[in-house]
Order: sequence, then structure tokens, then C-alpha cells
Amino acid sequence: MNQERVFKVLLGPHVSEKATVLAEKKSQFVFKVATDATKLEIKKAVETLFNVKVAGVTTLNVLGKSKRTARGLGKRNDWKKAVVALQPGQDLDFSSNAE
Repeated sequence: MNQERVFKVLLGPHVSEKATVLAEKKSQFVFKVATDATKLEIKKAVETLFNVKVAGVTTLNVLGKSKRTARGLGKRNDWKKAVVALQPGQDLDFSSNAE
């Protein structure tokens, strides 16, 4: 996988209450990813960017909500979420990898 694709696969971390609990208790981290990304691409991208070993990847498609606006009905964009489980002894630190 080329370097350009690595940066297009991972769009950013997804921060929520559930994601925080997963990170603390199970060493699993949640990312927003490209909608066309595969589990293998996500695994390689995380291993390359953060220098960790990935045990498994779970993905799910999140459907955008329908919202009422002043102009009528609108819809938020659909997106894809990936839960990345790290191998025992591995940890992921977002602050030290920002370049």
C-alpha cells in the first residue's frame, strides 16, 4: 500500500464516551475511515502510522441522520467507522505522533 493511500484511509480518531471506554478497558481505538477502505487497508495504515501491532479490525457503516432545516428536509453524510483492537502490550498515543 503506497504512502498516499495510508493517509486517505484514516480520516481521524472518533472521540465519544463509548470510544473512550473501549480505549481504557480493552485497548481498542475507534477511527473514522474512508467509505471504500477495507479491513486489511485499515490494519496496515494503523500499523504504519503508529508503529503498533493490530490484533483485529471491526468496521461498520454509520448512516447519516435525516434533519429538518428551515429549507425542508436534509440528510447528513454517511460515514464508516473502524474499531481497531491492538495486541496485548501495545498502546496508541495520538499526541506523540502529530507531525
